[in-house]
Amino acid sequence: MPQVVRGVVARAKGEPVEVVPIVIPDPGPGEVVVAVQACGVCHTDLHYREGGINDEFPFLLGHEAAGIVETVGEGVDHVAPGDFVVLNWRAVCGQCRACKRGKPQYCFDTFNATQKMTLEDGTELSPALGIGAFAEKTLVHQGQCTRVDATADPAVVGLLGCGVMAGLGAAVNTGGVSRGDTVAVIGCGGVGDAAIAGARLVGARTIIAVDRDPKKLDWARDLGATHTVNAAETDAVEAIQDLTGGFGADVVIDAVGRPETWKQAFYARDLAGTVVLVGVPTPDMTLDMPLIDFFSRGGSLKSSWYGDCLPERDFPQLVDLYQQGRLPLEKFVTERIALDEVEAAFETMHRGEVLRSVVVL
Repeated sequence: MPQVVRGVVARAKGEPVEVVPIVIPDPGPGEVVVAVQACGVCHTDLHYREGGINDEFPFLLGHEAAGIVETVGEGVDHVAPGDFVVLNWRAVCGQCRACKRGKPQYCFDTFNATQKMTLEDGTELSPALGIGAFAEKTLVHQGQCTRVDATADPAVVGLLGCGVMAGLGAAVNTGGVSRGDTVAVIGCGGVGDAAIAGARLVGARTIIAVDRDPKKLDWARDLGATHTVNAAETDAVEAIQDLTGGFGADVVIDAVGRPETWKQAFYARDLAGTVVLVGVPTPDMTLDMPLIDFFSRGGSLKSSWYGDCLPERDFPQLVDLYQQGRLPLEKFVTERIALDEVEAAFETMHRGEVLRSVVVL
């Protein structure tokens, strides 16, 4: 029988979110109902509320989550009731041209649940990133569930579902940071600090954090930055060059996603170095740069989609590293909140006062 649970819904652009009853259908073929234990408050959820993703209101927000598989539909063989899982928004299809070329991290045809969750009056909900986990339970495709160590803290490991994986993967997977590299990260919120933690994990020798907020630079230092640059006081490009022997960094990660920060990343890298864009620009942003600079500096200019991750490969490994004390994921959890505190958490996040607020159910 369908279940009625509480969930956080954005009904219209820019309006405060509400905690309302939502209806979760029984899982159909390939679908899974997950009892959500924790879900991080991500900027992407705020973008949905503001109409920055699309206008398919009402939205069931939340996507950075972990929980317990409750029931499964016909044909589900990937997970079973009782499994502890981290949810992901890239359920690899295995059949698209990217998957067939052996690059499933770029899968172009990922899966979501077919059925819709609804309001009590039957209005269909659009789940954020196909997940909708600011709710006591949610309906997802089985491929969106990745089993991990059941003894891990859901509030911590659920963050792998989006921001932490995006940043860490931007450094390790997309940027290819390795032992002895020099790295600079522009923008030290949750994604940027995850890139810093990833660079530290794989042995980068110099990790430079760049931001305009001293508090964020303190967070970056705590997560592994060897040097910090306050871009409100110092030219970021010159500072990065000075800290790398005058050459620039091997890998520069733009975790802001603005034309000015991307240009800083471009000119702050060493010759033949790599720029990784993981911050999300708005559709109206453009670049105006001399084409000769692209040719003469060589190297790679990359965009990172979800940290170019494969959840089945990356989530269990990263949870194990956290459990071993080698990856301090717990430092990303600034506060634990209730379901009815999401709107307030958006304001706290907008003011830059937290790395992550996490809803705990």
